[in-house]
Amino acid sequence: MWNKVQETVSFLKEKGFVNPDFAIVLGTGLGRLSQIIDIEKSIPYAEIPNFPISTVQGHTGNLIYGTLAGKKVVALQGRFHYYEGWSMQELTFPIRVFKFLGIENLIVSNASGGVNSKFKVGDVMVITDHINMMHEHPLRGTNDERFGVRFVDMHEPYNLQMITQFKAIAQKHKINLQEGVYLALQGPTFETPAEYVMVKTMGADTVGMSTVPEVIVAKHMNMNCLGISVITDLGLEGQVESVSHEAVQLAAKTAEKSVSLLVKEFVANYQL
Repeated sequence: MWNKVQETVSFLKEKGFVNPDFAIVLGTGLGRLSQIIDIEKSIPYAEIPNFPISTVQGHTGNLIYGTLAGKKVVALQGRFHYYEGWSMQELTFPIRVFKFLGIENLIVSNASGGVNSKFKVGDVMVITDHINMMHEHPLRGTNDERFGVRFVDMHEPYNLQMITQFKAIAQKHKINLQEGVYLALQGPTFETPAEYVMVKTMGADTVGMSTVPEVIVAKHMNMNCLGISVITDLGLEGQVESVSHEAVQLAAKTAEKSVSLLVKEFVANYQL
């Protein structure tokens, strides 16, 4: 893993991916966030040494580098998922690369199903914590101390200062920002009515199929993480309706304007 990360980092630096301030993971239906980035470099995943390739419809599959609100950013146009067949180590590989490109700040976004009765489709939620129910762990196996310690402190997976500043921006623009806990299941099936009840009973507000492995690996390397969920469907007890990937993408688009505004202003003004 170490050698592969260093090979990929060297390749990207030679391509001009230098001195980035933020890394952004653009999740399902949120790929258009890339439109607010002044793109200087764009490389298909297939051309990057050791990178997996996204197979999900709606995920563009490029690594982009450019300027957002005066800051240099690297962004994944489409993430990688456990349900696609990648190992946890493979799907989190880009996060390792980000760290050794010199990035300390990671923004992850996703589409999720809401189980909180106060939520509605199209809401934006800042993630305050998560529950890992994916039945596999990205740090399983021999630990390489060059990446981080064996036993990772997860008392603050999502940086509290980041959350506070993000909430202040939402309040300034009168955007109804929800906050809550995200629970990760491996997918690719959407949840059954009983599973939605389980998710809520376990203390989560939303459920999805990503994000948590990326954040675990980021914390392994002491990165600061901000997580954003767009509520694309609801799994309320007694009110569960049919859902499709296309419907999720469509619902995510309704929140794109708000998410773009929030992320742009956050990047412009973020101070740790």
